[in-house]
Amino acid sequence: MLERTKNKYTEARVYNSRMAFAPRPRFDWKLRTRTLALGERTLVMAIVNLTPDSFSGDGQATTAGLAAAIAAIDGGADIVDLGAESTRPGSQPLTPDQEQLRLLPVLEGLLRERPKAIVSVDTYHAATAQKAIRAGAEIINDVSGLLWDEQMPSAVAFGGCGLVLMHTRGRPQDWRSLPALGGEEVVPLVLEGLRERIAVAQTAGIARASIVVDPGFGFGKMGQENFALLAGLQQLGELGYPVLAGVSRKSFLGEAVRRVQPEGLPIAEARRTATIAANVAAVLNGAHILRVHEVQAAREAAAVADAVKASDKWRVISGK
Repeated sequence: MLERTKNKYTEARVYNSRMAFAPRPRFDWKLRTRTLALGERTLVMAIVNLTPDSFSGDGQATTAGLAAAIAAIDGGADIVDLGAESTRPGSQPLTPDQEQLRLLPVLEGLLRERPKAIVSVDTYHAATAQKAIRAGAEIINDVSGLLWDEQMPSAVAFGGCGLVLMHTRGRPQDWRSLPALGGEEVVPLVLEGLRERIAVAQTAGIARASIVVDPGFGFGKMGQENFALLAGLQQLGELGYPVLAGVSRKSFLGEAVRRVQPEGLPIAEARRTATIAANVAAVLNGAHILRVHEVQAAREAAAVADAVKASDKWRVISGK
């Protein structure tokens, strides 16, 4: 009887160690003028949309956009991500000039008001990236993974800034017509695509230490495919780069909770709790950075997830 009890205890310890949450290696992310430590705690990147047609209805003009960016910094965001072109499904692209008219005044105003702010610019246009870097942006967040503008790799390399390298599958106008993916296909597809884009970045001379990868939730992945990606997020650790997760207010979260909600809620409210849950799942599965609309909610969710990961690490090491 005693031996059987010991065996069950040993089996339980082995099972528990296998159930440990994804490890999160530490990195020093090299930006244009400074370095960010990644992995000790989850960093929060605040989304500031300068678009009139944002999918979640939070697009803002210059004055309001600047106020939102300042509020994000003052509210504890580690990074502010300014975007002036919508990438919702079916959206129409802007010219670089149109994008810059929306973006640059806010970027310049933010750095004038908060000189120490770390600013990321969400663009796939090399011309916009070049002007943003000259204006003080530390990071370029390219949703195309250097794919939609052949000049972008050299622009980022020359600018010496940080790069968020996202995986996307097709362009926004194509997403609704893409063939469905099986759950087992999603993560291998993302891994393969990111490896290809990393190779392009390295060939262009972008420093390895400057790159963070983003699996691109919602970017050519529909519905349940995104949950397969979230569940398998820890596999991105194979790439050897820090991971950013941008699940905030995405449509797949809305689809998952719609049947348990009252009708008629605006998107921001309808997807708020689901976003918090998905952010926690992303951190437990290895994300270093969360890209979010609501800074305070994300900071609190990350604090809890970080505490769970810290305790989980102790449990596995101690065998308890």
